Amino acid sequence: MHLVHSRIGLPLIYSLMNSPQALPIVVWFKRDLRWHDHAPLANAASWASASGAMVLPLWVYEPELWAQPDMAPQHSGFAQECVHDLERWIAQDGGKLCLLRAEMLVVLQALHAQIGAFTLVSHEETGNGWTFARDLAVAAWCAGKGVEWREFPGNGVVRRLSALGGRDRWSRLKAGRMDAPVIAPPQAVRWLDWHVAGLPVDTSHGVFQSTSPVGDLPDRKHGGRTAAETELASFLKHRAQHYRFEMSSPVTAAQTCSRISAHLAWGSLSIRECLHAVTARRLALQALPAEKRLTGFLQSLRSFEGRLHWHCHFIQKLESEPAIEFKNVNRGFDGLRNEADSAGELSVVEQQRLAAWCSGDTGYPFVDACMRSLLATGWINFRMRAMLMSFASYQLWLHWRPTGLHLARAFTDYEPGIHWSQCQMQSGVTGINTIRIYCPVKQSRDQDPSGAFIRAWLPALRDPALVPDTLIHEPWRMLTPPPGYPAPIVDLKAATLAAKNRIYPRKAEPEVQAQARQVFDKHGSRASNRAAMERGGQRPAAASKQGSAVAQNGAQQMQLDW
Repeated sequence: MHLVHSRIGLPLIYSLMNSPQALPIVVWFKRDLRWHDHAPLANAASWASASGAMVLPLWVYEPELWAQPDMAPQHSGFAQECVHDLERWIAQDGGKLCLLRAEMLVVLQALHAQIGAFTLVSHEETGNGWTFARDLAVAAWCAGKGVEWREFPGNGVVRRLSALGGRDRWSRLKAGRMDAPVIAPPQAVRWLDWHVAGLPVDTSHGVFQSTSPVGDLPDRKHGGRTAAETELASFLKHRAQHYRFEMSSPVTAAQTCSRISAHLAWGSLSIRECLHAVTARRLALQALPAEKRLTGFLQSLRSFEGRLHWHCHFIQKLESEPAIEFKNVNRGFDGLRNEADSAGELSVVEQQRLAAWCSGDTGYPFVDACMRSLLATGWINFRMRAMLMSFASYQLWLHWRPTGLHLARAFTDYEPGIHWSQCQMQSGVTGINTIRIYCPVKQSRDQDPSGAFIRAWLPALRDPALVPDTLIHEPWRMLTPPPGYPAPIVDLKAATLAAKNRIYPRKAEPEVQAQARQVFDKHGSRASNRAAMERGGQRPAAASKQGSAVAQNGAQQMQLDW
């Protein structure tokens, strides 16, 4: 039986249990590097046990993928650490992970030539444009060879959502998946130990040649299932207590936030098991006598849980419209900024602004400190990500594509669906979101009032005797500016006013508003407060104080702890 069930409607065959032959089952690991809550692995193990088939676990290091402009060595390093944990678990169960370095079509062709017919299973993937094209090619190859390829949902993102009722049905479909039990790891799998002759084994340990200006980061978080479980457990046990109030400042967020975002992006944790773990922790706290509950813990868990629910909301946008990675979701904003395909096509001024922003040399201390912290660690909290993108898009008036590529390479937790949706949202080109032009000086005073974060990341401003606390947020106001630190690259007041004079009139144009309604119909949240904001670009006047706060928070912080 052939069912259409893929990103653009490719045929998949749901007949594995009825196969007349016990064909080998190849489990293709992609960005799902775990063995807990892994539907393809669990089902392959079950089918193999029932039919006598063998299971071949496969990880393919695809050189073309890692050469893409949004990828960086730290992504490969994190993924390889996840792969090593997976490899150890399979070995403990008596199997061997097949590790290959080649393009996927080459691997499939060689595998088919050596073992004959097989069944391919994997999770659905909503990745970047390259993986989308790769999956189309794999599907075409499978169809040509008569190879069954079954893809399983790995989160709340729904394939062919428009045929299932669109966004009006999405929340219910997603909730059904998230409420389902977490899938236990299989045991005593009938592993197939096979080395594909003629193809190199991947022994890279994350080392590869890249044109990326961002190298692997020694201070980033480590990958792997073991690290993921430790991070989640420590957060739910004690670090989450003040999450709600401390996630906004980079001074406190590094410890208070969950720090599991990279594990979700690379699949060493599933979003479902995280939601179940949060629920279990909340119920355990609620069972305690009131006097034994830690102050604020339950509220913080609810806040964190809300952000977990937003995770798939954003990825669904890219699933439903892959062009979001490359084009304005609201085409009425086309031509608003220079939409050059590469930095080399920018004007000299734009190139200078982009280079200064990328390296953390804009002359605005808080912007520069956040960028330099990110470049060293691969992580910064979400409010600061929004500020960095806002500053680049408005005060520097740069298109979101080149700045988004830089941030994609810088984020260890780069998740294409979330990332590109947020880049467009923070740049004001959706037409359905509130335009938020962050003032970096205000953010600096609010989130780093003592200047401790700035001094930690900007050596030129580190000495209080040279730059007093009263001027750490605006060193250009000093009679003698500190040596070694640049003057502001733009005049903040003038640049902000110019951005407002460009973005607000465009958003008010009838064609932009008409397209905004189409964007909302396809991608907008159906949650009441958020939907009201997205339909009109602002909070509803009649919203309650609590509802207004939720809506405002939603506009700023819709990712997990980014």
